[in-house]
Amino acid sequence: MTLAALVFAAPAISDETHKGRIISFDPPGAATVVTPPCGSFCGTQALGNNSEGAIVGSYTDVNVVPHGFLRTPKGEFISFDAPGAGLGAQLDEGTVAYTINDFGVIVGQFEDENLVYHGFLRFPNGSYAIFDAPAAGTGNFQGTLAWSVNLEGAAAGIYFDAIYGLHGFVRSPWGKITTVDPAGSTGTFICEQTCINAFGEITGSFTDGQGVQHGFLREPNGSFTVFDPPNSTYTSAASINFEGEITGYFVDPNGEYHGFLRSRKGVFTEFDVPGQSNAPGEGVGAFCINLFGTVTGEYFDSNSVMHGFSRSADGRYAKFDAPGAGTGAGQGTRASTNNAEGAVTGWVVDGNNLNHGFLWEP
Repeated sequence: MTLAALVFAAPAISDETHKGRIISFDPPGAATVVTPPCGSFCGTQALGNNSEGAIVGSYTDVNVVPHGFLRTPKGEFISFDAPGAGLGAQLDEGTVAYTINDFGVIVGQFEDENLVYHGFLRFPNGSYAIFDAPAAGTGNFQGTLAWSVNLEGAAAGIYFDAIYGLHGFVRSPWGKITTVDPAGSTGTFICEQTCINAFGEITGSFTDGQGVQHGFLREPNGSFTVFDPPNSTYTSAASINFEGEITGYFVDPNGEYHGFLRSRKGVFTEFDVPGQSNAPGEGVGAFCINLFGTVTGEYFDSNSVMHGFSRSADGRYAKFDAPGAGTGAGQGTRASTNNAEGAVTGWVVDGNNLNHGFLWEP
């Protein structure tokens, strides 16, 4: 295990409220009211998009059953449930699709009727590969949660063991599953949606023995690089692109959240979105970096309302809000991923705290 070079580069800053094209959407059958069992997950959450313009995610129906969905580039919806997914009313079991690669392979997780998690790959012809990490537990809320898939069909995510220990894993395109835990980890979190690139490089975060969270890069040969941006007390690595650039966010000693970029050489760029709140526990969350170095995520304003942003590789910002976004604390627009075209998907929390999917095209 080696430590990355902590070199800081100052970002360019430009503030632009960008109109572009933005729409909100819900699959047919999505809940129209918030029901307590699903809480903040009620309604539609768009979680990932690919370069063809397809979007995947999950929605809860009127019985609080989560289902996966695929929104085609033409705006048509396909709802699906992974084989073995629990469908009991008011139990919040079911299927969640996390992302889709450019060949149309979808990765996600489902919870069965015994409340155990399993990973799945859904192929363009509608067939599935269901899998579990060998050391995954089989008790309630244990099991395998698959979150990322690359162009080669390798999947990555986390699993809970029999004593609820948290570990990362990678599954090869041929089905071999390997545990991913940096040395000294007391809990490993491979991030969601875009955390394994075409070369098999993986990023995520782990907690050390002192309870401090760090970022990591795992090479295909199994070696790890541990990193933290300068002045970080908590690091969350959230995405890696084809070039090996990593984005995410960190917390400074005052409790404020900042975005970061880490180059393949280990050079860090810290950034803040113009207009973000500087209050402890707020700031910016960077969640995805595309092929061309454009980052998307969310920021909180001084009223604790969420807004979406897109930051180009040269430091220019576009900010956006989806139709129907609420204006109360914890409401607003939450960006999730961007594709090679810069199109962003995510979800919007309305004034009733119900979620809806959105697509923003620059």
